[in-house]
Amino acid sequence: MAKPHPSWGLAGPETPASPRTMRTLRKIQSHQVLTTSNALIAQTQSRPSPARTHDSNSTDSPGGPTRTLTHRRARSNSDAAAREAALTAPIPHHRRPARKTGSGIGVKRSLLENLLRDGPQNGKTQEGLQELKYLVLSTKVDADGDGMSPYRIYLWLVLLNIPPVPTDDYLTLVHRGGSPAYTKIRNDTFRTLATDPLFKRRVTEASLIRLLNAVAWKLHDSKPKSRSRPTSSRRREMELLVNTPPSIAEEPGSSDSAIYVQGMNVLCAPFLYAARSEVEAFALFHYFVTQECPGYIRGALDGVHKGLRLVDRCLEIVEPKLAAYLASKSLTAELYAFASVLTLSACTPPLPEVLHLWDFLFAYGPHLNILCIVAQLVRIRDTIFQSDSPGRVLRSFPPLEAKGIIAMAVSFIPENPGRSLRRDD
Repeated sequence: MAKPHPSWGLAGPETPASPRTMRTLRKIQSHQVLTTSNALIAQTQSRPSPARTHDSNSTDSPGGPTRTLTHRRARSNSDAAAREAALTAPIPHHRRPARKTGSGIGVKRSLLENLLRDGPQNGKTQEGLQELKYLVLSTKVDADGDGMSPYRIYLWLVLLNIPPVPTDDYLTLVHRGGSPAYTKIRNDTFRTLATDPLFKRRVTEASLIRLLNAVAWKLHDSKPKSRSRPTSSRRREMELLVNTPPSIAEEPGSSDSAIYVQGMNVLCAPFLYAARSEVEAFALFHYFVTQECPGYIRGALDGVHKGLRLVDRCLEIVEPKLAAYLASKSLTAELYAFASVLTLSACTPPLPEVLHLWDFLFAYGPHLNILCIVAQLVRIRDTIFQSDSPGRVLRSFPPLEAKGIIAMAVSFIPENPGRSLRRDD
């Protein structure tokens, strides 16, 4: 919209408006009508405008009728030139008919979105999945400045092979009220990505509580029930040890550590941010912590500690000088990379770049987060060497730049032994 004229709103009973001022005001009003509404066309009458009858090349829209006048007070001749210019001006680009897309952003759909919407050709699922993964790596998910995409959440569901979850199943878990881990959940949710305005604007603490509590109930229900007949305490302990699956094993003395551990709130946050509903986020998050990274929800966080050891090992391979320097300062991954391993780098802003990184991790395996962390270290290598206090540098990583991190992480893969990059590590 044109900038308001300096005299806008200053003319009054004591300051008569000049003809030039009034012409300027009419030009601004005409521009506003043309650029903010199509109502002008609906209000027109059949009598053609004198200014338009001499311009045979001007139309309201491609293939549309000649513009006509509305019922209004006739303007003075001193305003004729400005009026003709306003009516014959081309329609601004954002008002032109846009190509219809699933994204709704007026651009042609990408190959990635087309493949996701149309599915693989000839029903070749495996070939289509490989092509989908390649497109994730070679292109980028279409998203706005906030990282929001209309199809990203469906891409994640396809890549992780997660079937739809009935909404009633999720609501049933929500309506059960507080789980045994409810207090711990409430102690963590209020500080989840507390300094990220994008997350705070889109995701409420209430939705985060509901989702984590529903997952806690789901994990609680999956735990084996103790037998009704009385048994000795020793025999009961042995039964639990034998029958409890490793993914939900408990630490002694912690009754709810297997259904919620600190850090799950941050790991859950990007799912809620990207999802179009809580049910989608619930399906993704529950599958992720039980199937992809079950060690992350054990009481001792076994999977996280294994990941930290892998960070040290991979860094020794791809950047031995940096690894030796950090070791000489007693700076192991346990001290600086714990949050990055636990949350798949979701603890490092900005959130749109986290989502871009997760597109890659879900396509090729969350275990590659280890190499992505190593890539972040290599990118700040010079800063670490030059700092008098490298531990302070490592206390918070620089803002994520997913494209560069992914490219560097992929370049590391041939240098690392395959046994160090298994998904179950």
